[in-house]
Amino acid sequence: MLDVLVKKVMEYQDLYNEAWKYRDQRVDGWPLMSSPYPTIFICALYVYIVKVAGPNYMKDKEPMNLKYFLMVYNVFQVVLSAYIFVELLKNGWGGDYSFRCQPVDFSNNPKALKMVFLSWLYFASKFVEFIDTFCFVLRKKFSQVSLLHVIHHGIMPLAVWPGLRFVPGGHASFFGLLNTFVHILMYTYYFVAALGPRYQRFIWWKRYLTNLQMIQFVFVFFHSFQLIFYEDCDFPVLFAYWIAGISVMFFVLFSQFYIQTYLTKYSKKKVT
Repeated sequence: MLDVLVKKVMEYQDLYNEAWKYRDQRVDGWPLMSSPYPTIFICALYVYIVKVAGPNYMKDKEPMNLKYFLMVYNVFQVVLSAYIFVELLKNGWGGDYSFRCQPVDFSNNPKALKMVFLSWLYFASKFVEFIDTFCFVLRKKFSQVSLLHVIHHGIMPLAVWPGLRFVPGGHASFFGLLNTFVHILMYTYYFVAALGPRYQRFIWWKRYLTNLQMIQFVFVFFHSFQLIFYEDCDFPVLFAYWIAGISVMFFVLFSQFYIQTYLTKYSKKKVT
């Protein structure tokens, strides 16, 4: 049994070393780019903190009042998302990028390097978003630390890392473009919600945020999946499968959340 395990580990290591030859060397030396293991560790630690350590720590404590912190944090997230979104448009998707097929520019020209930086900044922003969950735990809003929430936040850095390490910019960055647009609206909603009950009437559109997130994953799926039928596109089809698969997973999770939160509850209210 041990011999089989050692053999499998060695096979994995050989495969990893072979794949590593195809990395984008422009991000060598950048934070968290030396290997996937630090990202895996941070994501695993995040899950442990929000599902085990955090709730245990807060068990006999009063919920924290984080109103003003959340207001500042949500404004920061809106600004960060808006910056990434606008710069992705300026340096690619609003200019000479093709929605049909966009190979990665591996050169060192300024626009190509800017797309690499924006890809890394988007990746880094996924760790900043862990603060969302930490605040739920500190406020003892444990019901909001749902399976969907934890999977979504815990997997995103792992989902983005391969694209950043091997194909930063190019076709894969379309996901970041749509996702940052959604996050501009999402953190605007969170900011208004943090203002208090007096402003709840201004955020009647909460359920439509979930709709928008689901639509986002549909667009990303078809944008990636089309490459499978486009033989002349100089973009690795393996990443098309990867992005399409992630999109399907999140679409299913968000669909289940939407059905349970809105459709099922609405049906029960109608019956009663």
